Amino acid sequence: MRYLYMGVDFGTIIIPLIFSFHKKIRFNKYFLSFYRAAFLVALVFLLWDATFTKIGIWSFNDQYVIGFYILGLPIEEILFFFCIPFSCVFTYFCLDRFYNLKWRRNVENICCIVLSIGLIIVGLIFLHKRYTSVTFISTGIICFALQFIFRVAWFGKAVTVYAILLIPFLIVNGVLTGTGIPDAVVYYNNAENLNLRILTIPIEDVFYGFEMFLLNLLLFKYFAKMEMGNIQFFNKERQSSGSLS
Repeated sequence: MRYLYMGVDFGTIIIPLIFSFHKKIRFNKYFLSFYRAAFLVALVFLLWDATFTKIGIWSFNDQYVIGFYILGLPIEEILFFFCIPFSCVFTYFCLDRFYNLKWRRNVENICCIVLSIGLIIVGLIFLHKRYTSVTFISTGIICFALQFIFRVAWFGKAVTVYAILLIPFLIVNGVLTGTGIPDAVVYYNNAENLNLRILTIPIEDVFYGFEMFLLNLLLFKYFAKMEMGNIQFFNKERQSSGSLS
């Protein structure tokens, strides 16, 4: 059982990695862009993760990890911040390539405002619950900033793709939080969250994952556009000048 978490990481990335080389997808051309983005986002989330581990907001079950730690985190947890974003960004890339996921701008605006304000309000109400408050407030701020400050052309698409990703999310996070196994891989201090769960998954994890997905997507698009220039993947998303596609 010591290889369970490593197996989850491997199982998450292996199929997207293989299909990245498919002649109709060619996501392998964007590997450098992705890993530059993932590295920067991982730095932020690893600092967050290490801090929350140190102060007891969550912890890891030694029986499900191989026992190699960096910054107090098992190596599997560090790999998580590369494997999960890779699968998410790859899924977005494929769905956006083959389907029209575009939302009307006014619908995006309304969705973003409702989501951002709702998250920030809940975060402020439960300010004493640190996982809830940090996750909800930061996710709300990032959503608002992407839509109204950076004026990205893909917020609605990201919402659609993440809604689809919630299906594998329930499987992966379900295993990590104890669904279908004798004990959880990751323990949560329920005094620091709302103690509302989807199966065994804290509701905060849904927004934590969404925030990580949005930041990876933002930086991936930035680096890919900078490195690859005017290519079809980005041309199809362009809106007015000044927006970050």
